[in-house]
Amino acid sequence: MTSAFTQTAFTQPQANSQAPAMPSGWPIASYDSYEAAQRAVDHLASTDFPVTDVTIVGVQPLLVERIAGKLTMGKVLSSAAMSGAIFGLFLGLMLSLLNPGVGLVSIGIGLVAGVGFNLLFGALGYAANKNKRGYISQSQLVAQRYDVLSQPRSAEKGRDLLANMAARAAL
Repeated sequence: MTSAFTQTAFTQPQANSQAPAMPSGWPIASYDSYEAAQRAVDHLASTDFPVTDVTIVGVQPLLVERIAGKLTMGKVLSSAAMSGAIFGLFLGLMLSLLNPGVGLVSIGIGLVAGVGFNLLFGALGYAANKNKRGYISQSQLVAQRYDVLSQPRSAEKGRDLLANMAARAAL
């Protein structure tokens, strides 16, 4: 358990406020993964616990960037051609539906134009950023720990329910 979140540390968020608000409540459990925190809240929901009092908070966030491969002109152009073909086909189909007398000509023009423009813009984008980033990656925001908070009025009950769940899982 953590004592990072106390009742006095946070204020209750305003109901009509659109601005981000700090979470409120007392910690009732901490987990190493978001999935484990979700399972805990699912367990609470399966009882008569008021889950509207619960918040999952990711503590100590990290930005993780996983490198998927090297970025090459061939990969850029093939990706640009595929997305251009899909957009061009869509545009051609829409034009052929709006003007049925044209037939397949509008689909062909849409396909060729979509591929051509996307290849051009893909090549220009790659040339402009060639020396800045030579790899493909995926970024993800993760937390080192996920705390399940509950409003003080139901925190003790939530702790008991989650402790019983953990005890049953340990058997």
